[in-house]
Amino acid sequence: MKKNSVVYLFPGQGAQYTGMALDFLAVDTGVKKLFETASEICGKDMRSLLESDAETLKRTDISQPAVTLANLAAAAALATQGFSPIACAGFSLGEYAALVCAGVISAEDCFRLVKARGEAMQKSADRLREAGDAAPGMAAVIGLPPEQVEALIAEWSAAGLKDLYAANINSPKQLVVSGTAAALAEAETRFKEAGARRVLRLQVAGPFHSPLIADAAEAFRPALETVEFREPKFPLFSNVTGRQVASGAEAKKLALAQITSPVRWVDEQAAIAADIKGIDACLEVGPGKVLQGLWSDSSQLRSAQLRSEQPGNDSEIPCYAAGTVEDIAKIGNNA
Repeated sequence: MKKNSVVYLFPGQGAQYTGMALDFLAVDTGVKKLFETASEICGKDMRSLLESDAETLKRTDISQPAVTLANLAAAAALATQGFSPIACAGFSLGEYAALVCAGVISAEDCFRLVKARGEAMQKSADRLREAGDAAPGMAAVIGLPPEQVEALIAEWSAAGLKDLYAANINSPKQLVVSGTAAALAEAETRFKEAGARRVLRLQVAGPFHSPLIADAAEAFRPALETVEFREPKFPLFSNVTGRQVASGAEAKKLALAQITSPVRWVDEQAAIAADIKGIDACLEVGPGKVLQGLWSDSSQLRSAQLRSEQPGNDSEIPCYAAGTVEDIAKIGNNA
């Protein structure tokens, strides 16, 4: 694996855990500067924040700056080890670290934006919670094809089930839905009756990537308008379109739409594999290993399709964890 033939994939909310990225702080001076910048802009000691318990880190206004810092810390540590990506993408919140990586926005502006975005989305989630008797949120539907889940949502919505939306089209095996507490409870029963193996509630504070938080997008707009978005230095891919971003202006427009639009991760992964030549590996740059699993699911499908078209071709791009000092050391040994 060549260090300059990798694609960076940045995780989003839900990947957070207590103590993430602190190992980078101990060994990389560039990461120390990132922590100082994030602490100044967010008005919090980010080291202490990353030591918070799981329930605190679950809050959207906390997790968005925290996960973004962890993602950028991992990218900085990779750079110190001589890695440089040929393309990048981010899952939901992870798209902001990808914007920094591709040179579209500065790290300083990134922290300003995710602070404002997190506060706006948390406020929207709190409003929904106050309006009902339980928390709204998101749930992963596992074991049903995404197209079947979307068809079922359309069918149930037409029959009167309100406030349930396809939010993250993650892999050929998984789609995440957003909804009110009542909608998610009803949907869990219905999805299992339709053949889903599991329906898992996610560790997020609200029904993100759905029209239920349209007020968050409007609250975020003023902060977004103050930031300059430059042209990407190398290919950058969008959650909203599932395709490569054409310009800085488009990236800025998509940043607002992304709040209420589904994350088309299956399409995005397929576009990366099709558009970017010479990829040796993808790296999950940040906490957790969720994106590795999603890449593997989609990669297996792509490989099966390729074998059917070109018998004997077993080409499959691997995806490795790059969210800790230990992870990056292992990758470096293979580079």
